[in-house]
Amino acid sequence: MTTILRTLGRGLVVSRLLPVLGALLASAPGALAADVAVTQAGSQPATTGAPANFTGTVHVSGRFQGTPPARVGGGTVSFAPGARTAWHTHPLGQTLIVTMGVGLVQQWDGPAQEIRPGDTVWIPPNVKHWHGASPTNGMTHIAISETLDGKTVEWMEHVSDEQYQR
Repeated sequence: MTTILRTLGRGLVVSRLLPVLGALLASAPGALAADVAVTQAGSQPATTGAPANFTGTVHVSGRFQGTPPARVGGGTVSFAPGARTAWHTHPLGQTLIVTMGVGLVQQWDGPAQEIRPGDTVWIPPNVKHWHGASPTNGMTHIAISETLDGKTVEWMEHVSDEQYQR
């Protein structure tokens, strides 16, 4: 930076220096995007939750992923009554924001907890857990997590009916 200022000379006014510095910063590796990006609701097709990772009917919509250096991503997940994730962990944790219905969340060896619209759930990094709808009500939440070394989730075994009924 000092070399650039010496090269430009003392007579350069700040108003001329700022665009030059802005251009240099924008071209730097890891520079932030200059424009706000809006993805319209419904502009992306919903996908069905993979049977390897879910029990029951699950739909994922509104997926989003930040651009580097951001690591955040997520989507809106809708569970039919009785549907749920398999056991899984997240390397940097996960936040759930319940938007509709009645659901359950449970960490390994802990009690299932009921969640409802407006509830926010924080799942710490590497905590084995599952979440989904209650047996009689569907549930929708927004799921938010971050990527570490290219991974946001580690999927494990399915939640058994016995585990789900606890």
